[in-house]
Amino acid sequence: MRMVFGLVLVLGLGLAGFAVYMAQGYVSQYESALAKERATRAPQVELTQIYVAKRPLRYGEQMKAEDVALVAWPKAVLPEGAFSAPEALFPEGKPPFRTVLRAMEAKEPLLAVKVTEPGADAGITSRLTKGMRAFAISVDVSSGVSGFLRPGDRVDIYWTGAAQGREKVTKLIESTVRLIAVDQTADEDRTKPIIARTVTVEADPRQVAALAQAQSTGRLSLSLVGAEDDVAAGTVEIDQNELLGIEKAQVIAEEEPEKVCTIRTRRGSEVVEMPIPCTN
Repeated sequence: MRMVFGLVLVLGLGLAGFAVYMAQGYVSQYESALAKERATRAPQVELTQIYVAKRPLRYGEQMKAEDVALVAWPKAVLPEGAFSAPEALFPEGKPPFRTVLRAMEAKEPLLAVKVTEPGADAGITSRLTKGMRAFAISVDVSSGVSGFLRPGDRVDIYWTGAAQGREKVTKLIESTVRLIAVDQTADEDRTKPIIARTVTVEADPRQVAALAQAQSTGRLSLSLVGAEDDVAAGTVEIDQNELLGIEKAQVIAEEEPEKVCTIRTRRGSEVVEMPIPCTN
């Protein structure tokens, strides 16, 4: 009896194990088919590796290898100037750091415009476009747009002075010139107003010469250009008469009467005048 009971128990356990095995195989096949179907439905996005910031980075900080990480990024929307190779970010044989030019948050892609060359500091030389020069302009509260200027803004530059005996005139001499520093600050992320005494602009050598001449012969004033405004202003020149609506009196020169020369000749009792060419 006990033997029969043991056989029945063994047979039951065997059948239960086989049922569990079959159920596991069925579930496994179902999950595999489901994953395959999801994979076929999911859009195929081509990825590439780029460097991002591990932590928030602020203007003037030195960024080193421990501050960055490689992450997968969609290749179709790869930002211009992104770094994808360690030898591009920190070249061998050069200082192992770059200086931050623009603030970055954690997980934000590293771009060439946001950092200096390896080993360079955040001075204004790193902000200059190739072929351009830095020129300083003295300003005050009124001529410096009341402290609302920031590095990276664009301004129109007006000259006020008198030339060649004329009345004082105000003239637009340069349009949409880029500021690269305000006083000693080149941080474009600064939001607090600065009452500046000096602003530094980016200009080509011809513009530098024109600005130097204008600053030495008159007064320069700045006009802030809108962030989305890329239209250069045309010729602008206003003098006092035009400002006050005074029309200049036109002086009309009187024509001198034509000079006629004559010679008198007596003929008998008559005196006759004859025209002759004037010698004087």
